Formats: sequence, C-alpha cells, structure tokens
Amino acid sequence: MHLIMKSQFDDLRLNDDHEYSADDKGGKKVVKIFKDGQLIAKKIIVKRSVQYFGVTGIEEFLTH
Repeated sequence: MHLIMKSQFDDLRLNDDHEYSADDKGGKKVVKIFKDGQLIAKKIIVKRSVQYFGVTGIEEFLTH
C-alpha cells in the first residue's frame, strides 16, 4: 500500500460498488474500503494525524 490523496479515498468510499468498515480502538481509528472482499484502501487517524493508503493500481477503482 502507498499514500493516496483524500479526494481519491472519498471517491472510493462514496462508490456504491465498494463496502467499508470502521474501527475505533483506543484513540486509533481505521476506515477500510473493500472491493469484492479485498482491501483496496484504508484511512488511519491517530490524534490529529490522518493518513490515506491505497493498493498499487488504485486508479482502476476510481470513478472520474
């Protein structure tokens, strides 16, 4: 996985073809996005730090 932009993550999250789940464990929040059961992106929030990650080739999952 590599860093992606927030707009790319939001595009994936709002796509009806994708499912997502959210976990909150002791100050660390993780939102994961799945396509056909495979993890394609995740957002990690720790305190005030937010990072977005996507799999290699994420561009094929984006809607333009």
